[in-house]
Amino acid sequence: MIQMALANSGSSAAAPSGQAQLDRSKWLLDCPEPPSPWQELKSQVKESFLTKAKRFKSLRKQPLPKRILSILQAVFPIFGWCRNYKLTMFKNDLMAGLTLASLCIPQSIGYATLAKLDPQYGLYTSVVPPLIYALMGTSREIAIGPVAVVSLLISSMLQKLIDPETDPLGYKKLVLTTTFFAGVFQASFGLFRLGFLVDFLSHAAIVGFMGGAAIVIGLQQLKGLLGITNFTTNTDIVSVLRAVWRSCQQQWSPHTFILGCSFLSFILITRFIGKKNKKLFWLPAIAPLIAVVVSTLMVFLTKADEHGVKTVRHIKGGLNPISIHDLDFNTPHLGQIVKIGLIIALVALTEAIAVGRSFAGIKGYRLDGNKEMVAIGFMNVLGSFTSCYAATGSFSRTAVNFAAGCETAMSNIVMAVTVFVALECLTRLLYYTPIAILASIILSALPGLIDINEAIRIWKIDKFDFLALIGAFFGVLFASVEIGLLVAVAISFAKIILISIRPGIETLGRMPGTDIFADTNQYPMSVKTPGVLIFRVRSALLCFANASFIEERVMKWINEEEENDENTKSNAKRKTLFVVLDMSNLINVDTSGITALVELHNNLIQIGVELVIVNPKWQVIHKLNQAKFVNKIGGKVYLTIGEALDACFGLKV
Repeated sequence: MIQMALANSGSSAAAPSGQAQLDRSKWLLDCPEPPSPWQELKSQVKESFLTKAKRFKSLRKQPLPKRILSILQAVFPIFGWCRNYKLTMFKNDLMAGLTLASLCIPQSIGYATLAKLDPQYGLYTSVVPPLIYALMGTSREIAIGPVAVVSLLISSMLQKLIDPETDPLGYKKLVLTTTFFAGVFQASFGLFRLGFLVDFLSHAAIVGFMGGAAIVIGLQQLKGLLGITNFTTNTDIVSVLRAVWRSCQQQWSPHTFILGCSFLSFILITRFIGKKNKKLFWLPAIAPLIAVVVSTLMVFLTKADEHGVKTVRHIKGGLNPISIHDLDFNTPHLGQIVKIGLIIALVALTEAIAVGRSFAGIKGYRLDGNKEMVAIGFMNVLGSFTSCYAATGSFSRTAVNFAAGCETAMSNIVMAVTVFVALECLTRLLYYTPIAILASIILSALPGLIDINEAIRIWKIDKFDFLALIGAFFGVLFASVEIGLLVAVAISFAKIILISIRPGIETLGRMPGTDIFADTNQYPMSVKTPGVLIFRVRSALLCFANASFIEERVMKWINEEEENDENTKSNAKRKTLFVVLDMSNLINVDTSGITALVELHNNLIQIGVELVIVNPKWQVIHKLNQAKFVNKIGGKVYLTIGEALDACFGLKV
């Protein structure tokens, strides 16, 4: 009856002859020995060196001027695009750079205060890093400078080591040293092709982290918005809300609150207008600068600083002072500084590369990830020598740069020069700038960090990714920034481990009218072959972590199939004669996996069922041959499921 069913379910194609099947099996069994891990590593290194050697030889053949130019273009991409630079492109970059500077100046001052630094350090960070990036970076649109999340990371982690209120000089040294190490890590990732480390922070984790950080940053800005003097140094939501409640009951400034809320409303309204009318993109870009100018005039004319409105007061002007002597490598906190530098390096790189790739995709060019890491790393290392703290690509300012029509990285140079002019000439005018305005500027930038639509999309697509998102979000919100990141990474790793330990197993059936075998759950119309159970493991590795689980699942399904056959009593004889294991997904197998296959084979033999292997990969069949497993199953190894069934039953399928 089984043979009749098989014959009736066969395809129209004639089955290959027994000799042809034997030859094809020999293709699998007699394939050459695969390269060892050492040989693969050796070949990769050799290939890398050969590629560089070929480039070096081609350089040697060129004339000296061209050789120098080629080397400069490889290190500094600006020498590549500046050769084709035109006046019309500069006009667009000039407009974009000036628009960018109008947004950057007030934001940089605000982000410096968020990092617990004096306001001028935010402006310093908007001068040197953009210039270095313009020389070495490959993105045309990305806007470099201080950002909210990195500023929060710096203040939340470093103030646990030194209090910025009691020892501002020691705290500044820690910030600069941390920036140096962050830059070293970033440049190393690019030079040694270690960009995969950035991927440990998954997209979902970053979305959750950004959302939680935005809320924490917003709550901390209540200090400036309400004019509160004493405030908590903790970043969790409970501590911040408790501090706000206590301060509101004791002393806060209604004038400061009204002033800050008024200009916050103004900035948000201009942003709404800019979204509705794309031609007015410049309006939300210059709104923060207008808010700073108008509020400063109001405080100066009304003498509001004498009535409780706190102002920025002194901002040190002039060119970035050299700060190499401020790097402290003898501090007792050096180990913690290195750890914090690594965290900042990863978060800053993740944000910058995500921003750069987004806009490069829109413009239709490729972003070199390794060069980006090197550029961002060097700009932070050199920035730490010139009184700058960790800088990266800002999504909000990059969007403004893009909307303003930037053509190249020249817009970053224009912005840096404009900020430098402001440092030289305009810092005295900011004496009466209210701190509440800086708080309102930071608050206005936070909605862009909370991506609710993306969170909903992640929930619909992958529940495990959403769990990582929620873990990062609540970890930042209720514990600390580093705890939030740790929870997100831990959940992401747990997902990988769980998938490895508990891989899915598919039962396959033949699609009607074809020789294709597919998952019976995904394709209910697929037909199971009587007398045969066909399985496919949804895993790339059969190893110690999942081998026993796979063996147990296969035996469980065979027993269930036998029970179903006995209940239906459709055939007096045993139904299952063969178990076909499709190994097309498996890339490798270890000794535990081979042991589990041997045990599975022995268990099947005891109940009169034969094991058949289909389409094992190069490494897999080599190890099965070495372990003599192929001999134990009688050489039943085939290229396709159809050939396996033909060989087992001698019928066409």
